[in-house]
Amino acid sequence: MDLLLEETIPGGGHASLIVKRGQSLRITDIRGGANVSVMLINAGEKSERLNLPDTLKCQHTAKLTAGHCLYSDMGRVLAAIVADTCGWHDSIGGVSNAQEVHERYGTGRYQELRNAFYRNGTDNLLVEMGKWGLGISDLLMTLNLFSRVQVADTGELSFVPGNSKAGDYVDLYAPMNTLVVLTAIQHPLDPNPEYAPKPVKLALSHAQRDVADVCLTSCEENVRGFINTDRLFL
Repeated sequence: MDLLLEETIPGGGHASLIVKRGQSLRITDIRGGANVSVMLINAGEKSERLNLPDTLKCQHTAKLTAGHCLYSDMGRVLAAIVADTCGWHDSIGGVSNAQEVHERYGTGRYQELRNAFYRNGTDNLLVEMGKWGLGISDLLMTLNLFSRVQVADTGELSFVPGNSKAGDYVDLYAPMNTLVVLTAIQHPLDPNPEYAPKPVKLALSHAQRDVADVCLTSCEENVRGFINTDRLFL
């Protein structure tokens, strides 16, 4: 693969970029224990966004890993998970907001902490979304990479510590031009009482279409998803 871009996102940081059709974005947990809250949007028609209920339903799973596609609300594949050393990524936990961060970690103002001030996922995503003409009404579903949330028989949600180790990575292949908006922020259910978001590395590369075969062949629904996506480029 030809490396196009490499960048480190510090803990608490945020970024956004367009991953073009035929490119792959590798996100690496540098230290272990990272969480990356991600939004996916059709770069050419920003009303088309990631739909996690459809993603889970059509692939008959709540455990997203290599071989799974991330679907839009139009039945198209915004990204395909073509490689994954972590093995589980949370699709139900959502993203933190300012009140939750304050209640869990206390006051962490810029006036005292400067660049180490306490950030939250909602505001971080909104900062990046604003660069693309999007606002709070566009803030919808987020996928939490590197995190795992278990659901008890009673319906209670619990965060699983240590799901991701240092060096774990996930590769997202783009069969369409996809706007990726992300923030390296702690999961809202993370029980750690200390504000300590972990850094991640982004690496954007050209990729061969056959890297997506692991997703294309995993279920019949994904065959249709790729057909729907390819029709955009006829």
